[in-house]
Parts: sequence; C-alpha cells; structure tokens
Amino acid sequence: MNKIFEVPLYPYERSSDQDASMAVRHPVVVVGAGPIGLGVAIDLAQQGVPVVVLDDNDKVSFGSRAICFAKRPLEILDRLGCGERMVEKGVEWDLGKVFFDERQIYEFNLLPETGHRRPAFINLQQYYFEQYMIERVRALQAEGAPIELRGGNKVAAIGSHPDHVRIEIDTPDGPYELQADWLIACDGAGSPIRRMMNLDFVGQVFEDNFLIADVIMEADFPTERWFWFDPPFNRGQSALLHKQPDNVWRIDFQIGWDIDREEELKPENIDKRLRAMLGEDVQYELEWSSIYTFQCRRMEKFHEGRVIFAGDAAHQVSPFGARGANSGLQDTDNLAWKLKLVIEGKAPESLLDSYDWERIHGADENILNSTRSTDFITPKSETSRAFRDAVLDLAENHDFARPFVNSGRLSVPCTYDGSPLNTPDALEGGPARARPGAPCPDAPLDEGFLLDRLGSEFTLLTIDADAPESIEEDGIEAKRLALSADDDATGALAARYLGEARSAVYLIRPDQHVAARFPSFDEAQIRAAIRRATGKE
Repeated sequence: MNKIFEVPLYPYERSSDQDASMAVRHPVVVVGAGPIGLGVAIDLAQQGVPVVVLDDNDKVSFGSRAICFAKRPLEILDRLGCGERMVEKGVEWDLGKVFFDERQIYEFNLLPETGHRRPAFINLQQYYFEQYMIERVRALQAEGAPIELRGGNKVAAIGSHPDHVRIEIDTPDGPYELQADWLIACDGAGSPIRRMMNLDFVGQVFEDNFLIADVIMEADFPTERWFWFDPPFNRGQSALLHKQPDNVWRIDFQIGWDIDREEELKPENIDKRLRAMLGEDVQYELEWSSIYTFQCRRMEKFHEGRVIFAGDAAHQVSPFGARGANSGLQDTDNLAWKLKLVIEGKAPESLLDSYDWERIHGADENILNSTRSTDFITPKSETSRAFRDAVLDLAENHDFARPFVNSGRLSVPCTYDGSPLNTPDALEGGPARARPGAPCPDAPLDEGFLLDRLGSEFTLLTIDADAPESIEEDGIEAKRLALSADDDATGALAARYLGEARSAVYLIRPDQHVAARFPSFDEAQIRAAIRRATGKE
C-alpha cells in the first residue's frame, strides 16, 4: 500500500521573501496546511485573494485521523474543487446500527429522502483528503491563482498590530520575517499561535480515553457505522467500527481514564483487543494507532484583532459525531467570503464579528451535542449507567426510546438562528429548513442540482417570481437565478423552498446560507437585506 504520508508533497524551497531587505507584506497568511488551513486558502485564492500558507511539515498528516465527512462539508468541498474526488475515493454510507451487548438494538438512516447530490457521509482517510487539497492548490497555481504553499516554514513568533501581524519564521536556511494584513491560525488543537497570544480554551475535559486502531484486513462487514454499548469483547465500555477505502477499518475501543498510554499502544496489547473483537484467526496489518481524550472546549472569541482562528485551533469536541473536521470546514466557509469583502473595502471590519457570533454558535451546538454523547457513552455513576442501560433495553422494541440513545449525534449543518446578518423571515408558510440563517438544502433540477447553480457569490434565487437579472447595493452584486417549481418533477424544490407559499425570493449568501426570503421581489427590502448581510446595518 502506498502510504502517502511518507512522501513530501510540498518540500521546503527558498522563497524570494527570505532575500528581501525588509519584511514582505501579504494580504493573508494562513498557518497550518491541514484540511482547514488548505480549505480557507483555496477558498480565498479562488476568489482572487492572495494567500500564503505556512507549515513546518512538508507532507500530509500521519495516519487516518479524521475519516467521516458529512454531506454539508462535501457540498462546501464541491465549491473548492475537491468534492468529486473525495466521493469517488470515499466509502459512502447512510445506515448506522447500534448494539447492546450482543444484540442489535436498532438501526437508523441519516439520509432517508432522495434528491441530493451528495450522500449523508463518506469515510475517507485524512491523508487522502489532504493530498487532494494539495493537488487542488497545484492546479490553482497552474491557472495563475494567487496561492503559495511553503513547507518547512515554522512560525516562531508573532506580533499583533492594529493594521497588520508581524511573523517570525524559522526555516532550514535560517529565520526570516513576514507581515500579513490578516493571519488565519489553523494550526491545530495545540495551536502555537494561540499560545503565543496567551489565549486559552474554556470548557471541559472528560475523564475517559479511547484507543483508535486502523487495521488493513479483508472483512465482509457491510458499509455501515456499527456502535456497541457493553460488548462482550470490551465489557463495561463501548466500541465503534467503520470501513474506509483500501480495506482499512477504523476500530475505536473505550479504555477508561486511569490507563498507561505507553502500555495500551504496544502492538501486542492492541492485538489482544482486536482478536477479542474479531476472532483469534483474523489476519490484519495495523496501519496506525492513537489514544484520544474527550474534550469539549473552545476559545471565548475566534478572532483577536488581525488574527483569526479556525478549526481545532478555535474549538475541540469529542470525535464521536464526526464534528471536528466537519465543523472546521464550516468555519472556513463562513470566514472566507467575509474576509474577502473586508479586504476589498466592500464591508466594514466589524463584519468579522459575525464570524465570531455564527461560528461560536456552531461550536456551542457541537459542544452541547458532543457533551451529551459523552455523558451517555461514558456514564459517570451507577445511577446514570442504570438509566442508560434501561434506555437501550427499551429501544430494542419501542420507537419512543430510540431518540434517547446517544452513540454520538452525527454532524449536521449549523443554522445561524438569530444571526445579526439575518433579515427577519417574511415568507409566510415557508419551510423551516430554508429559513434565514439555514444552509440551502440541495434539490434536483431538470439539469443538475441547485447548489451547483448557486456558486460562491450573493445570489437572488427566485422561484415562480419576477425580479431583475441582478441588483447591486453599495458594491455588492446579487445575480438572479430564476427557477420554477416545474423545474423539478420530483417536487423537492417546492417542498424545500416554497412550502405553503406560491412564490419566493431568496437572498443567498456566498456560503450558501439564506440571508433573507420574501414572497415576491421588493427592491427596497432586497437592498436592506444585502446591507444587513454584509454588516452595514
């Protein structure tokens, strides 16, 4: 097997900035070439914003790490030019099964309705994800996009100033300095940038650990998510099984709090756990292993002056629920268009306060769900364990109990209810799933799918309603996408955007969240909604 995490994909090369007599200034510098850093860099570069990415590494992350990518992030990746490769390589799944002891309690389908381009989830090793994003960077560079990726560049210190950030960088050729109008820190949970600024997380660390084992083996398990409570092979604890490409299987074992990490990670001890689960005769190769601790924490603010934090650098959640990388990509999706408008002078810097508001709202939603999952998976008392086990017993035969079972509430897109960028809902009878603040639900059209037509700019979506082909307000243009409910023979477009209304006019943000909606076009209302969505009201 070609372990691409052993191959340098962006090796160190000396930059002309290192030979400049004074520190060169760049509009945007991103620290961290993981999925989140590359995601925001690609997004900005595609929109013409020059960006430099710094990382002390020169290759993709070691091991599978994040593997579950949800429908909404896949839709974001479609706009970044990486979605199709992700889905082609990934293992698609919609079905999950929950076991208690040796019994299957119930199963669930995460995408029971049709009419979506992307599946509920795919499983794909993070090293493939990063490889595809690096290849996308190379393709953009070949097209002349203003993006640069510098490996072997370690940020040693920063200085934050009112109008820029000073960055000291160590390289194999010695140190040099840069300046950035804006610095985006995507440097992971241990974020050196965060430490340099004496910033910290608030939240909770749970007293439990989980062992990850990625094994290569031939197995006839179906392409589903299997979760066990109190299985015979890991009594009193839990376990999780997922399939990845290349016959790699992700297996998680709950192993408790008071452990010897070094002992647990010894191959012979991992082997004992795997054989207890899979059988003594199983043939496998251990590709990667790690131990993680549940953490549900975030920064109090996601940007400080000219330094902006995203992904694990800004927030952490327990892995059950696949909320880490998925929420990080939603951070970058929220941030890129706002920063572009600020850089271009088309929006005030205060628009970035809405990045804090909306993505802290998203982080708190993830932390709440992740905390509830952790409490259910790892009861902290005999009483709570007895309650959990009673719920599991009831869920086997009674539908009403199943919503109480929590094996990790899986990632769903965040709706920014109450956001300062939303215009109050004016579409009487409109479906709740497409209300202001919500991400646009996909829908099939006679040709293709709706989200592919929305793009990455402000859009005036009209359904059976008249409107001009475009409208410009204070430098912000919204182009019209005119549709009719008749464009979708399945009825999904009408169900997802009209509801009980006969017509609708939607103002869609560049990140494909709904900013406003009305029953018909009213120029004054649309202009006011554009101003509000760009932080001018």
